[in-house]
Amino acid sequence: MRPSRIEWAMSIARETSRQSTCLRRHVGCVLLNIRGHVLATGYNGVAAGLPHCNELGKDVFDQAIFPWSCSGATSKSGTNLDGCQAIHAEQNALLQCHDVYQIHQCVVTASPCMTCTKLLLNTSCQEIYFSEEYPQPEARELWESANRRVVKIIL
Repeated sequence: MRPSRIEWAMSIARETSRQSTCLRRHVGCVLLNIRGHVLATGYNGVAAGLPHCNELGKDVFDQAIFPWSCSGATSKSGTNLDGCQAIHAEQNALLQCHDVYQIHQCVVTASPCMTCTKLLLNTSCQEIYFSEEYPQPEARELWESANRRVVKIIL
């Protein structure tokens, strides 16, 4: 049997997350239209042209280090978001999407943070599917208060 549309999209999101250059977490996102066609994908990482946090360098003792990691690289998940230079996967996917009013579903490896939830609320997205809970439950509450659906999937 072939996978469901959401299972298929989650496999794309997981593969996309492998492009992430963030030291804290790798996240992938897929935006689908109402027919289940991919509108855009995104992963988390620094803005174009900046050195990636996961690029190795050498210290004075020739030991491998991450010299370009941002101040948020070692912070606990869901905290110090302003110290992290990564643009979230959902934000990058939205930047790639030609028409945010065609978005029906967001499939993402980690549930959206509050900022990404607010951005998605300003689109036509009706459903969010995720596999890992992000430590900001108020984001899910906000999404559901707008009568939109959020589903945790386990694959």
